[in-house]
Amino acid sequence: MADLELPAGVLAGHWTAEDGLTGCSVVLVPDGATGGVEVRGGGPGTRETDVLAPSSMPRDVHGVVLSGGSAFGLATGDGVVAWLEERGHGHLTRAGVRVPLVAGAVVFDRSALEPGRRPGAAEGRTACDAAGPAVPARGRVGAGASTAAGKLADPGSWAWTGFGAATERIGGALVTALAVANPVGDVLDADGSLLAAGRRDGELVRTADLLRAAAAAPPPPTRENTVLVVVCTDARVDRTGAWLVARAASAGVARAVDPVATSYDGDVAFCLSTGTVEVDPFALGAAAAWAAADAVRDAARSA
Repeated sequence: MADLELPAGVLAGHWTAEDGLTGCSVVLVPDGATGGVEVRGGGPGTRETDVLAPSSMPRDVHGVVLSGGSAFGLATGDGVVAWLEERGHGHLTRAGVRVPLVAGAVVFDRSALEPGRRPGAAEGRTACDAAGPAVPARGRVGAGASTAAGKLADPGSWAWTGFGAATERIGGALVTALAVANPVGDVLDADGSLLAAGRRDGELVRTADLLRAAAAAPPPPTRENTVLVVVCTDARVDRTGAWLVARAASAGVARAVDPVATSYDGDVAFCLSTGTVEVDPFALGAAAAWAAADAVRDAARSA
């Protein structure tokens, strides 16, 4: 794993509520990037993912926003779109209006339970104002401000997680993953040991063990769990290649989370490519998986 770094032309930043209840995180590519996405699990909350599909008309995407607040948090994307438009970024239409394309995904955090506290357009704008060319703060910040893991364990014993990052270099290209970890399951280290898990009777317990023992009571909250990843790279890919990078990142998430992409999770992986370095796609996919796994683990460690 290399030192943390974003590709040239990529900006990232957070807005975090003062009380740590919620937040949002943006990844901006004002000049445009080739985008891809992979959505897994039974409960995703997303915005503009269809425009990133390999079957859609090829066009650049200008950012991704990750937010707390569940479906209400998708409103942060409106602020990001407005922020980009005001600065002259986006696809120029025949009417002379620029339309930025901003994808997004949300996590169910504590703010989802409190009307009026969820991030919206104003908070999306504030995250854009804070965005810079370096990997932003990690831990319980931004979209990872109040996320957790191990949710089949005793209520109140879940493990805090957060926002994490990891960088790989492969064939001259930079591959950096930014992650928000909020799974129903556990976050695992590379050796399989627990990094973030709940407790039962005061002891750390694996979600897999609870399931095997049929001891997963009370039942988990339905569709209130999510792992989100954005892979930023300067490797050159087309739309299909970006989708394959996102798909590889999903495989990386599966190395760090168990169980993963369940019917109670809405896992989403994005790829943003600025496309300046030629890299073998086999190596690029491997690096995306490594970076995604390490970013999820970093989200647990940094919390």
